[in-house]
Amino acid sequence: MDEDNAELRNPFPSPPSHYAKYTTHNLNLLSLLKERASDDPNANQYEILKDQVDVPDWPLVQLEKPRVDWILEEPDAYYDVFGDRWFVRKTATLSRMASHTKVKEKIPSLAELGGNQLYPADPTIDRRPALRSILRSLLVTYSSLTGSLLSPPPLSPEVPPDWQRHVEWINVLSQNLMAAANDLRPVQARGNLEMMMKRQLDLRREETKKLHEKCDGLSAKLSELRTSVQKMLTEGHINKKSAQETEVSSQPSSSQITEIDVLDWAEQVR
Repeated sequence: MDEDNAELRNPFPSPPSHYAKYTTHNLNLLSLLKERASDDPNANQYEILKDQVDVPDWPLVQLEKPRVDWILEEPDAYYDVFGDRWFVRKTATLSRMASHTKVKEKIPSLAELGGNQLYPADPTIDRRPALRSILRSLLVTYSSLTGSLLSPPPLSPEVPPDWQRHVEWINVLSQNLMAAANDLRPVQARGNLEMMMKRQLDLRREETKKLHEKCDGLSAKLSELRTSVQKMLTEGHINKKSAQETEVSSQPSSSQITEIDVLDWAEQVR
């Protein structure tokens, strides 16, 4: 039992041992059982699921979700998780013409826990003036505590010493500061999330800008290469055409009469 309590108080507790029962096969068996015996909550699952295999020896109804309406029926609705008690508030929402009740966690205030709350309970009221007053009182009380340690103890044991009163008041002031800081944690979390999202957006914009610059540089390089290729092809075509014309002009024409032809003709005439 002590080990179970220690496990519940563990900041990182292990999952419950029955989590291994939530297999796909067991959940399918539970659905089939509810379908075949929806009107009989005490039905024998072995008789109903006799045509199925690997029917567990423990009740399948253990896999059903907790009844939220049972929790909300209590005047001070709460539930226990890992040894800590969480209070809930009832919120009704209208969805598809049906009213559904949702369970939302509610962190109890210092006054609800039985403490002496010195700052406004309404979160819409600015708490900074009250927190400044609490901080000044804490500093003054601490200074008074150091002075009371030099005072002689009271003569009567029934009279509490001054330092005890100062310690109790310091405890109250510290509880108020801690409770007010815990109330601001959701605001701080939203602020941190907003800053994180803005940073991610800025990083993506920078990466997108770099990609566009790289694409523009590649496009300019491709345009230069395309122009160079076209220029080389044009020059090659011109050079080839000039070479062909030179070759044609260097060949002797068959219709042109040379000096040798004239001498041969003169010999034939003789």
